[in-house]
Amino acid sequence: MEVINHTHKRTDTNLLVITHLSQLLGYLIGFGSLIVPLIIWLSSKDKVEGMDLHGKSVVNFQLSILLYIIISIPAILLLGLGILMLIGIAIIGFVLPIVNAIKASNGQAPSYFMTIRFIS
Repeated sequence: MEVINHTHKRTDTNLLVITHLSQLLGYLIGFGSLIVPLIIWLSSKDKVEGMDLHGKSVVNFQLSILLYIIISIPAILLLGLGILMLIGIAIIGFVLPIVNAIKASNGQAPSYFMTIRFIS
């Protein structure tokens, strides 16, 4: 007897949008910008179509942002360049999740620039 596994992934663009927008929790409550998208991605990457791609992009982006922040802190001593880096990181970290949430709602692939691919 042959067992055929029909795993059907559902299309849920709202969950993809929530995954991108959950990165903004860091601006609201100070933490959660990596933890919440990671939990959403790990719990639904096999159930929702496109979640694996979007989840990896979000986690890679958040890890990259964290690394850039760590690098910019000692750079504050170098003529204040770290402060400019932190301001740029804050702007990019706020704007790109919103842009990619709109892309996810339209069914497009996410695009986070300056992202290091920790998870491929």
